[in-house]
Amino acid sequence: MNPHAKLITLLSLLLGTTITISSNHWMMAWTGLEINTLAIIPLISKSHHPRAVEAAIKYFLVQATASALVLFSSMTNAWYTGQWDLTQLTHPTSCLLLTTAIAIKLGLVPFHFWFPEVLQGSPLTTALLLSTVMKFPPITILYMTSHSLNPTLLTTMAIASAALGGWMGLNQTQIRKILAFSSISHLGWMSIIIIYNPKLTLLTFYLYSLMTTTVFLTLNTTKSMKLSTMMISWTKTPMLNATLMLTLLSLAGLPPLTGFLPKWLIIQELTKQEMTVVATMITMLSLLGLFFYLRLAYYSTITLPPNSTNHMKQWHINKSTNTLVAIITALSLLLLPLSPMILTTI
Repeated sequence: MNPHAKLITLLSLLLGTTITISSNHWMMAWTGLEINTLAIIPLISKSHHPRAVEAAIKYFLVQATASALVLFSSMTNAWYTGQWDLTQLTHPTSCLLLTTAIAIKLGLVPFHFWFPEVLQGSPLTTALLLSTVMKFPPITILYMTSHSLNPTLLTTMAIASAALGGWMGLNQTQIRKILAFSSISHLGWMSIIIIYNPKLTLLTFYLYSLMTTTVFLTLNTTKSMKLSTMMISWTKTPMLNATLMLTLLSLAGLPPLTGFLPKWLIIQELTKQEMTVVATMITMLSLLGLFFYLRLAYYSTITLPPNSTNHMKQWHINKSTNTLVAIITALSLLLLPLSPMILTTI
């Protein structure tokens, strides 16, 4: 990809995200979402592979539908209340339409179908952007309108997302699809708590983004795309694969790793809200996710292929130490002891 085109695309992504998260007016929030959508499409389709082009078209159509719904929701609310302020969403139909639009943008169940397909057709670095940066503006809109949303609808969608994210991930062999279903499952955890403690949703999103970035950058270094290539990556970078295993377990939410913190706090908050049954259900459903994370960890570290070829090019890898990967891996694993300090900041 042309360096100038890449620079313009990345700056547009930054601009779109900044506009949406800093705006109070519906039109500005919508403009930021549109800039984001248009900026990521060249990054999805840059390989010119038919699967990449298909992913870009699917992404464009889905995001255009969601944007139209955001506009329709805000205009209906403005028609009835005379308010264009993001926090003044009071009309019930507008709230329902907005929840649907944001669910489509995020890939929450039952609007999740596009997300694994688009991620599968994208390069690993673009898949990382789609899983983290592109989720931030819609989550910000949910955060600002959280007091107006329907608790029953969001809880139902959240439990369905956690269930389907775990269930569908069990049968996959493509790593990007597994991470897509992992993202859907985590979004369930974020959306279940947003009405009761919106700051906790943001904390969960930040920690999820940190761990997912670590996983994607590690996979990008070892060039692993599916489980069979993950098995032979152990001989390339043993240390990196060992930390990948720990990061995957952190993403699964096992103590004493970083990923345990948001799940622990969400279960605690749900129990305070007298939603013990919901907390039990979503915790049990996260065990499905734990299974496929353990499978990934097993493939990456414990399984060795019986006949490893000595062909040099297969093992050739850039051994230079990537400082960024080292730092975010450490953060993905070791933040739990700092939880009192983290809690004072939210």
